[in-house]
Amino acid sequence: MKTKFFSGLLAIMMMLGLALPGSTMAEDVIKLGVTEPLSGTFKDIGERYLDGVVYAAKVINQNGGLLGKKVEVIPIDSELKPDVATRKAQNLILRDGVQFFCGGTGSSVGAAMSQLAYKQNVIMFTYGMDAASMTSAKCNKNFFRPGGSTDGRSFALAQLIVKMGYKKVGIIGQDYSFGQEALAAFKKKVAEISPDTKIVAELYHPAGTKDYGPYISQLISAKPDVVFTPNWGNDLTLLLKQGRPMGLNQKIFSYYINDEVTIEALGDDKLMIGNMGAEIYTLSIPTQKNQEFVDQFYKDKGYYPTWLRGKAYIATMFWAEAVKKAGTTDVNAVIKAWEGLTYDGPAGLWTMRACDHQAQVPYWFTEIVKENRYFKHAFEIPAGMSSAESVAVPCEQTGCKME
Repeated sequence: MKTKFFSGLLAIMMMLGLALPGSTMAEDVIKLGVTEPLSGTFKDIGERYLDGVVYAAKVINQNGGLLGKKVEVIPIDSELKPDVATRKAQNLILRDGVQFFCGGTGSSVGAAMSQLAYKQNVIMFTYGMDAASMTSAKCNKNFFRPGGSTDGRSFALAQLIVKMGYKKVGIIGQDYSFGQEALAAFKKKVAEISPDTKIVAELYHPAGTKDYGPYISQLISAKPDVVFTPNWGNDLTLLLKQGRPMGLNQKIFSYYINDEVTIEALGDDKLMIGNMGAEIYTLSIPTQKNQEFVDQFYKDKGYYPTWLRGKAYIATMFWAEAVKKAGTTDVNAVIKAWEGLTYDGPAGLWTMRACDHQAQVPYWFTEIVKENRYFKHAFEIPAGMSSAESVAVPCEQTGCKME
């Protein structure tokens, strides 16, 4: 009976691409740890990011693997706590020899993982931890961002708002590194390109706020033409859901306005229609490669690679290209190979800048409308693009001193 049980267990593990401790199977696997909140308030964010990484691994494995090896994704529940994420990652490094990690949720988690990666000489990359400091003053050779930053995204939305002629802007963000840096970058770019555009309200609130009443009242009193926010997840949902009935009727410009979960959770399309956003990946990017990606993903999964899934997929494929170029999983070789590498994917050309390991990427604008090709509820249509060059911070201005 024990022999049959063990044989059955071994067969299951082989199908899942898992390896027993000490097994030679481990030699044929490249492990990728994914640090996401897989429990708690932001669980749905973490799960969607993880879904994109898992799909990328599936595509890689179906096409012969990476350097002839199978990519194995290891989910890590960060609980959105830096100490939890680093403790779990450290165990995987020491126990299982994991050399590659990624994640998209929580810049505070990303900053801690970046330091761990440097100390242990492994690689950490992110597709959604956007705080600019991680590729500026806090940069290091073991951390890569094949995705956007608060600087790039805020610059893009500042350009859009100024181009549309708005002169009074209210801004509100989460009171931690990500929100603070996002608002700072937005103010910097507005002052640079349109000195007569005024910030009439600047508000910060704790992440996970439940009652937005006091903040909304201050925004309304300031009488802005439009509102800019980098809020994400439930913080964006509640800002809109509580703000509209109180009279916050201005157009919202947000990093993440095209989150279909947020739109559906609002339960009223009128709360969202007309709002605009900028992202490094959107379903509506008008390129042939994106259409092919969206169609194949939908065929395979039965739903669309919206927002988080698309970003995580593209970033993971970019990482895989760096490993291919290196021709080895040696961390130092992969670091060297990734620097200066360009990946031509569904969201256009992404180039990994060597000076700070910040990918230079275009930002795609979207507007939320009632009629769309993807959902019965309101969703995005394309509304233009800011080029990578137009939102780039020159290397000498980043403060990055690569070690």
